[in-house]
Amino acid sequence: MRKTRILGQAALILLCFMFPGAYAGAKEEDSLAGLEYTGSLELSYAEQFSVDYYEEDYALISIQDGSRFLVVPEGAEAPAELDEDITILQQPVENIYLVATSAMDLFRAVDGLGSIRLSGTEAEGWYIEEAREAMENGDILYAGKYSAPDYEKIVAENCGLAVESTMILHTPEVKEMLENFGIPVLVERSSYETHPLGRMEWMKLYGVLLDKEAEAEAAFKEQQDLAEEIQTQENTGKTVAFFYISSNGYVNVRKSNDYVSKMIELAGGEYVFSDLGDSENALSTMNMQMEDFYAGAKDADYIIYNSTIDGELETIDQLLEKSGLLGDFKAVQKGNAWCTGKNLFQETTGIGTMIADMHQMMTTEDLELTELTYMHKLQ
Repeated sequence: MRKTRILGQAALILLCFMFPGAYAGAKEEDSLAGLEYTGSLELSYAEQFSVDYYEEDYALISIQDGSRFLVVPEGAEAPAELDEDITILQQPVENIYLVATSAMDLFRAVDGLGSIRLSGTEAEGWYIEEAREAMENGDILYAGKYSAPDYEKIVAENCGLAVESTMILHTPEVKEMLENFGIPVLVERSSYETHPLGRMEWMKLYGVLLDKEAEAEAAFKEQQDLAEEIQTQENTGKTVAFFYISSNGYVNVRKSNDYVSKMIELAGGEYVFSDLGDSENALSTMNMQMEDFYAGAKDADYIIYNSTIDGELETIDQLLEKSGLLGDFKAVQKGNAWCTGKNLFQETTGIGTMIADMHQMMTTEDLELTELTYMHKLQ
């Protein structure tokens, strides 16, 4: 079962001796309710969760919000003297109620869609083809959004786990109700990862849940290698703005510490707003007046319009309908205005590909003839 790389006890002891306190996963105790600790899942970028392994294929998932889950192998039993704050997840983990949209693609990547029975998004809301088809075929059922779940359906379908986004924190009574029905609730925190690849690395957590760790490792490594290869190349020196214009005329932009801003940097570019936003605020975006956006992004080499809110644009004229001031932008005049596809934010596993798309945008001339995966040039 445990085919992924782990840090053994000897390595942990050496690491802690050389760098006291440096490794957060090091333990004061070597056992969990009588189970001997055998190692930890190696994570390259993710910081919002960890996985510790114990003898006989038990795995303890710890999430930064303080929640802990013990994954119990099929046919085995949970230890009798387990801490009360640890939630038991008995394998196979089935009939999952998936509310966190960003997690669907991670389940798909590890061949785990068969474990999902219920969705918090209706079929027409999915841009992941396999998820939409599964709902249209009745393999996945709509069970209500995060704030108004269909408890009767969820219970009737023998739900084994609810995977929620942090939006559930706004309706704590829903989480409590699900737990009262005996349904474990895991709050997905990939959006809190500071590195883009950290978001994608959450697929390893789902690999642990579904006993598909080898699949998770292979899928992650493919995108990791793609992104890291680009980082070995020289910085392009090109500046990029990423935005959309809201219905009330405000320009919504990414904060400087957001993962999209980081992707631009990893692709060899420079995000135009280098010191924007409060790092203490968990929100990844902010609104600004068009005049302020004009001042900061007018001379950007490239602009990318975020289509996920109000739909994709195909032409410069459609962009200028949002605001005529955009016609003064250097990127518009040079023909370097781009638009994302609506699948960008649901296809979490494509982060390496998106970084490659951005890099190609900044380094390849006459890109009209080249079809990128997550972006297209406005005509």
